[in-house]
Amino acid sequence: MNVHSTRAMAERAVDLCVALLYEEPSAESVARVLRAHGERAGAGADPSGGGAAEDVGARDVAAMREAAGRLVEVLAAPGVDAAAALLNRILADTARPPRLTSHGGTSTWHLHVDAHDDVPWAEWFLASSAMALAVLLADHQRVPGGLCASAGCRRPYLDLGGGSPRRYCSTRCATRERVAAHRART
Repeated sequence: MNVHSTRAMAERAVDLCVALLYEEPSAESVARVLRAHGERAGAGADPSGGGAAEDVGARDVAAMREAAGRLVEVLAAPGVDAAAALLNRILADTARPPRLTSHGGTSTWHLHVDAHDDVPWAEWFLASSAMALAVLLADHQRVPGGLCASAGCRRPYLDLGGGSPRRYCSTRCATRERVAAHRART
């Protein structure tokens, strides 16, 4: 899959939200998620001009946690109108005019809505993630994900399938809830 496709950017956003808000985040764990999604030099750099996933620092993690909180609000929105309003607010706060970049020839050409290739990680994360979620909302006319219906979990997930909206972040949570409901009935 193209690491710069809308779907890939949205998957990266959700995985980063989980790592930042539902696990013990560290610079190393965030860098691991970024590398798993193909991010490397120039893909969301720190102000010092670095840019590789290994350049994520403690301040980046703290700022990215704030950004993740805003993105999870979108996924938790009660409906498409509320999600669209939240995305419009995030885009108004963070997005810049769209621009194409290849990060100096190190990647394929793709769209960015951050200020430039060397913005802080949090700015890049919030702007690119909001853009991806906004495109998916417009394409599917529904909130592009949600929070797990399992009371013990509540992790965000991406939902791009057709048919009934997804309720759980994983088959593990869905099975656990089904087993608990079955036991409660018997």
